[in-house]
Amino acid sequence: MLAEIIKETKQFAENTGLHKKKILLMFSGGKDSSLALYIMKKAGLDVSAITFFHKWSWRETLLWGMRFTEKLRVEHYLIDITEGLLKNSIGKKGPICIHCKKVMMRNAYWFAKINGFKVLAKGDNANDKIIGALLDQWKGDIRLSEIPRIGIPVFRPLIKYTAEEVEKLAKEAGIKPYRMYEYGRRRQWREGCPLQYIDKFEIIKQEYFNLAYEVNYEISKLARKYKVRMSVRVPSLKLMCHGCNEKILREADEIIRRFKNAAAWKNKK
Repeated sequence: MLAEIIKETKQFAENTGLHKKKILLMFSGGKDSSLALYIMKKAGLDVSAITFFHKWSWRETLLWGMRFTEKLRVEHYLIDITEGLLKNSIGKKGPICIHCKKVMMRNAYWFAKINGFKVLAKGDNANDKIIGALLDQWKGDIRLSEIPRIGIPVFRPLIKYTAEEVEKLAKEAGIKPYRMYEYGRRRQWREGCPLQYIDKFEIIKQEYFNLAYEVNYEISKLARKYKVRMSVRVPSLKLMCHGCNEKILREADEIIRRFKNAAAWKNKK
């Protein structure tokens, strides 16, 4: 199936002129964007990757992504958006991912324009209809949309395939992204960064950023140990777990209790 998709992507690129254009893929290092990059590279497209990170990003996944693009011999740009994220989110109501995506898209647009990229690419799959609602208004093939508000065409090579199909294709390609064993935000296992676990309707504070990173980093160690999925919401410190038993929950509670005690001590001071 993978070979057919690569062949189809190559033919689609030739039919639409994509094969003559510089393409910039928004690359998180997750399964979807890694597979999208793999397919485009194998199809012979002129594709580069751009990864946005901030002070609280998982370093483990960033390093995995760098090794992956190096193996594919793909040019890979790393952009620190810490300052922009703080400026555009502190004091606003969550979820924080809405604010972060705006910062990333704005940076991607200007980076593409300045460096001669004619098309942006994303790893959206068929389960990402909310994210791709505007892109889906294009009357042509939804893989290539020319009407997004950012003002540059967007190519989504995986948009016709479900999350389950993408999982199978990634296995066929031998793609195994580094897992933090997060709980994830959706029905499918969608990892990201620890800031996504800031409680949805909280007014965003920078202190939540540090807490979200620290508590979830410790919980991820436990999750990886037992091969379950766990994350902690902040500032409520509510545990979310998929696959946990009583023993694992007790250990997780111990970790969370330390952070609660530290917060209580800080408030007393």
